Amino acid sequence: MPLRFLLLLLKLLATFFIASQVHALTTQEVKSLVFGDTDARVEALNKSSAHADEKTAAFIQALSDDAVKTRAEKVFVLKVGIADKAFDPVTGAELLLPADAEDVINSNLMRSELDNALAGLKLFSKDEHVRGDAIGTLAGENDEARLPLIEKAYAAETSPHLKSQLELVRAAILLGSSDKGTRLKAASALSVSKNPNTKTVLLGHLVTEADTDVKVALKAALAKVERSLAWGDKLGAIFSGISLGSILLLVALGLAITYGLMGVINMAHGELMMIGAYATYVVQGLFQKYLPNAFDWYLLAAVPVAFIASALMGAALERTVIRFLYGRPLETLLATWGISLMLQQLVRSVFGAQNVGVENPVWMSGGVQVLGNLSLPYNRLVIIVFAAAVLLGTAWLISKTRLGLFVRGVTQNRPIASCMGVNTARIDTYAFALGSGIAGLAGCALSQVGNVGPDLGQGYIVDAFMVVVLGGVGQLAGTVYASLGLGILNKFLEGWTGAVLAKIAVLVLIIIFIQKRPQGIFAMKGRSAEA
Repeated sequence: MPLRFLLLLLKLLATFFIASQVHALTTQEVKSLVFGDTDARVEALNKSSAHADEKTAAFIQALSDDAVKTRAEKVFVLKVGIADKAFDPVTGAELLLPADAEDVINSNLMRSELDNALAGLKLFSKDEHVRGDAIGTLAGENDEARLPLIEKAYAAETSPHLKSQLELVRAAILLGSSDKGTRLKAASALSVSKNPNTKTVLLGHLVTEADTDVKVALKAALAKVERSLAWGDKLGAIFSGISLGSILLLVALGLAITYGLMGVINMAHGELMMIGAYATYVVQGLFQKYLPNAFDWYLLAAVPVAFIASALMGAALERTVIRFLYGRPLETLLATWGISLMLQQLVRSVFGAQNVGVENPVWMSGGVQVLGNLSLPYNRLVIIVFAAAVLLGTAWLISKTRLGLFVRGVTQNRPIASCMGVNTARIDTYAFALGSGIAGLAGCALSQVGNVGPDLGQGYIVDAFMVVVLGGVGQLAGTVYASLGLGILNKFLEGWTGAVLAKIAVLVLIIIFIQKRPQGIFAMKGRSAEA
């Protein structure tokens, strides 16, 4: 009996000791966070967030959300969705919100500190992504009051990647230490960082640092960080170029058939893309209304719908207008330009003149963080894969199928193909519908990276013609090389000259290239090339 009593007593003492170590939000702490000047409130915030419990974290979140009001010295936290009800942040008791209660005004500095404090509290989340976002928010922090919290999170972190990031955050704070040796170690630790915020931190301390040795270490660390970031910028430009090139490839593939193989200058090609984009928008609306639970898969249904919608429109144009204009390029150009204006007006009448938004499915949202300054968005990666799939499908269709054989035969020698029993008029319709359908696929892809509007195709039609002419008329391989080459070249030039001058420079280079090699990168082989 005495032994059981002794064990019970020890258990009670241990519980009391642990409870005494847990911080509880106090009324004075609440007042310190709400009243006073910004500097005093920031100091109180740093103290509170260093050992915050659930109530303290909730109150800091309420301050950040502008959900705190005051009357005299009384503090009220608003209840979500209830206009006149609030509760006490310390006791949690429900309170009636006075009509003359005043808002708590947070300066820009206070808001920034609140964001950092909330990020610090999220360092202990069970979700690794939440902890990663919190570390990203704290990158560049230089307040030593955060150091105990960061060191505590560093000790508890289990992910090696996040642990190394926390170490860099800790080193950035230690740059403000009064000890020279600590600052030197911190500069050395930051030299391996690939985070753009590290460059900002080093530049800031380089200006204020008085010690010569530390300045040398800071400059060396800064140079190393800049070299790492330069690689990220170059890789980012290459990825952006490939992304732009994949979009140009999708746009130009359909044109490579209608113009490259059939010789039709189709100025309505951009509007066929627009039809594919609006078809995607319509499918999205149908899924939102009738299949909301399957909304994330609407894009899979939109791809064939966009292809069919544009292909049918292309077939109708070929049968009613273009079939009468073969061999008359100027008349074809003017007729298709007029058709493009009519299609734009039709879309304005049906959907309105304003742009409409097409949402990315959940599985296309976000991206892959490769380096500190290089993120690869999922929607761009999906479009690159999609463009490659469409390219392979088109190449297989043209080179391996009966339809492709007929198209190539009609392209190279129409009279002989007709003599062999090929219905050339029907093949023309099929080929034009195929090129138009691929334009619809391009519109479907473009809807995932921007808004959809009546003028969607106008920004790509000139670039698409440049790709086809540069690659070589009728050459799918040339279309691939030209689209990727122009995309990467354009993005690299944008970094040096800006977007407008980059466009002009690319156009000038294409003109010079065509003057020297009119047949493009790949010349067409066969009798048609010799004619």
